[in-house]
Amino acid sequence: MERMEHTSNADLRAEADAVLARLVGDATGAARLREDQWRAIEALVAERRRALVVQRTGWGKSAVYFVATALLRARGSGPTVIVSPLLALMRNQVDSAARAGIRARTINSSNTEEWDAVQAEIAAGAVDVLLVSPERLNNPDFRDQVLPALAAATGLLVVDEAHCISDWGHDFRPDYRRLRTMLADLPAGVPVLATTATANARVTADVADQLGTGGSSDALVLRGPLDRESLSLSVLRLPDAAHRMAWLADHLDDLPGSGIIYTLTVAAAEEVTTFLRHRGHTVASYTGRTENAERQQAEEDLLANKVKALVATSALGMGFDKPDLGFVVHLGSPSSPIAYYQQVGRAGRGVAHAEVLLLPGREDEAIWEYFASLAFPSEDLVRRTLDVLARADRPLSLPALEPLVELRRSRLETMLKVLDVDGAVRRVKGGWIATGRPWTYDTERYDWVARQRKAEQQAMREYASTSGCRMEFLQRQLDDEGAKPCGRCDNCAGHRFTADTSTAAVDAARTDLGRAGVEVEPRRMWPTGLPAIGVDLKGRIPTGEQAAPGRALGRLSDIGWGNRLRPMFAPHAPDGPVPDDVAKAVVQVLADWAKGPGGWAPGAPDAGPRPVGVVTVASRTRPQLIGSLGEHIARVGRLPLLGTVEYTADSGPVPRSNSAQRLKVLDGALTVPASLAATLADVQGPVLLVDDFTETGWTLAVVARLLRRAGAEGVLPLVLAVQG
Repeated sequence: MERMEHTSNADLRAEADAVLARLVGDATGAARLREDQWRAIEALVAERRRALVVQRTGWGKSAVYFVATALLRARGSGPTVIVSPLLALMRNQVDSAARAGIRARTINSSNTEEWDAVQAEIAAGAVDVLLVSPERLNNPDFRDQVLPALAAATGLLVVDEAHCISDWGHDFRPDYRRLRTMLADLPAGVPVLATTATANARVTADVADQLGTGGSSDALVLRGPLDRESLSLSVLRLPDAAHRMAWLADHLDDLPGSGIIYTLTVAAAEEVTTFLRHRGHTVASYTGRTENAERQQAEEDLLANKVKALVATSALGMGFDKPDLGFVVHLGSPSSPIAYYQQVGRAGRGVAHAEVLLLPGREDEAIWEYFASLAFPSEDLVRRTLDVLARADRPLSLPALEPLVELRRSRLETMLKVLDVDGAVRRVKGGWIATGRPWTYDTERYDWVARQRKAEQQAMREYASTSGCRMEFLQRQLDDEGAKPCGRCDNCAGHRFTADTSTAAVDAARTDLGRAGVEVEPRRMWPTGLPAIGVDLKGRIPTGEQAAPGRALGRLSDIGWGNRLRPMFAPHAPDGPVPDDVAKAVVQVLADWAKGPGGWAPGAPDAGPRPVGVVTVASRTRPQLIGSLGEHIARVGRLPLLGTVEYTADSGPVPRSNSAQRLKVLDGALTVPASLAATLADVQGPVLLVDDFTETGWTLAVVARLLRRAGAEGVLPLVLAVQG
C-alpha cells in the first residue's frame, strides 16, 4: 500500500513539474517545483486539504495554484476561483495561465460588459480559472445569483493576498470577509489555498481563523523564511525635499535596470514625475487618480523597460509582477514595516541583485496621522447610522444615506461593509438595509488596532535609524524565526550611496518645489439628498451663483509648499499675521493667475475683468491670518478691502464630515453684512475671495453664492492651502 501511494505521488509530482515547465516557458521540460511548493500542491490535490501559505514575495505562490488547478481539472474538478485584490494582478495572471494552457477569465469592475459571456463560459465548462475582485463578493446580484452556484462547482478556492482579510494587516479590505460565507457553502473536500507574503504571526493567526485554515487539525500552514537574498536595503537621510528630489535626478540612472519610486501621496507622485521629466528622465506617474487605461499603459511600459521608473503611490502594490525589477526607492517612509516589506518585495524576484532605498522625509509623520484619522468610526456614529437604516422604509443607497450621517462616503462604505459581514446590515438591490440583528461595537479590537498602528509607526522610525541589519529588522517585525544578519544591507556591508547632490539639481528642485499655485476647481453641483435634511438646495448650482476657478498657494499633501503650510494648519498652531515668505508667494500666485488663461492682465488668454476688490471670510480659529492676508493682497494689488463675510451669531462649528452634513451647518451660518452688500451694489466686476484653507470647497461655494446674490459680478477664490 505504501509503495502504491509513493508511486502515485511520484507520478503526480512528474505531472506537476510538466505543468510548471509550460507555465514558465521551459521548452526543455527541466523546470522543477521546489519541495515547499510541491508540499502545498500535494496537500491541495492529493489530500484535498486547506492550506495557508505565508512565503516571501517571489517565492512562487501563483505557480502553486496554477499547477494545482491543472492537476485538479485533469481529475474532473470544477474551475478554480481566485479572489484577487488588484486588476494588475489579474492581467498578469491571465497571461501567465495561458502559457500553461489554462483558460483564465476575470470578473471585476473594469469588464462589466463581459460578465454575461464569462458566466456562460463557466456554465459550459470552458473556464479553468476565474479571477474575482473581492468587491464582487458583496455585489447583491453576484452574491445571491452567481456565488452560490460558483461555490457548488468550485474545484479549488484561492484567496490571494490573504492578509487583506485582517484589520491587523496593512491593507484591510472588508469585502474579503465575505469569503467566510463562500467557505461555508463549499462542498466537503474542496481544497482551499490562502496565500500572503506580508503577515506577521498575529495577522497569520487572524487569517487562519477567519478562513477556517486554523481551526481544522488537518489544515496545512506553510510559513517560510522571509529573507530576500537579492535585495540590498539602504537608508539615506537628506536635508529636505529638494535634496531628495535632486538626489533622484542625479542618481536615478545609476540604479540597476528599471524600478519603482514610491511616494506617500498623489500630489508628491505628480510633483516628482514632473521634476524628473524636466531633468531628462523617462518616468511615468501611477496613482489612484490615474485613469485605468493610463495605468495599464504605464505597467506595460515598465514591463518592457520603456521607462526608467514608475513614480507611484500604494495604488501600485500587490498586483504588479516584474521579475527583473532592479530597484525600489521610497521618497517618504510608509507607516508600517509590513507594508514596506510588501512594496520593496516587488524588486529582485528574477535577478541576482536589486537596490532598495528609503529616503525618509520630515513630512512623513503628518501624512501617517492623516491616514490614521480615517480609521473605523466611533460607536456613536455607527449607532446613528444603524438607527437611520432601521427607520428607513426602503433600502438606502450611499448617496441617499450620506446626507443623514456624519461620515464621508468612503468611510461610510467601508463601515457598512464591516457591518454587513458582522450581520448588522445587508446590501440589497437599491442600497443598504438594517437586519435588526444584535450588534456589539468591538471597542477592544478597534483600540488594539489603533495601538498596533502606533507600534508599527515606531518600528518604521527604528528601521530608519537602526545600526543593525535592516533585513533582519524587517524579518523580526514579521515574526520570522529565521531572522539573521543579511550581510548585504548598508549596515552589514557598508554604504553604497552617498548624499552627494549637484548644485544644479538642488536649485532646480527648489525652484520646482517653490513654484506656488494650485488651481481650485469650483463646486458646480449640490450634493444629493440635501432636501431630506432640510436644506432646500439640489441639482446644478446656477451659473450666476457659482464661484470661478480659484487658486491656492499649495496642497497640504505635497512636498513643496505642503511642508511649509502644514505646521500653520496643525490643530493647535497659534494664530498670527501671515508670514512674509507666504505673503510674498501669494502675490506671485496672483501675478501668475492674472497672466494665465482667464486672468485679468492685459494680453492674458481669454482675459476676464480685473478684480474690483478683496473680500475675506471670517474665521473662528485664524482671524489674524486671514485678516492680514486680505490686507496684504489689497495693499499690494492696490485694491479696496471691501469687507468680510461673517458667521451668524447662532451658527455652530462646521463638521469635518461629508458634504451634506457640512452644508447642513453652512446653510444659514454665513451672512453678507449690510455694509458689504451696499458696497457690492456700487462696484462692477469680480471680487477676490480670500480664505485660509479649503478641503471640500463647500464654504467657498456657499460664500460665492451669497456674494453673487448680493450683487458681485464674479467671485475669484484665493486660499493658502487645499487638502489633497
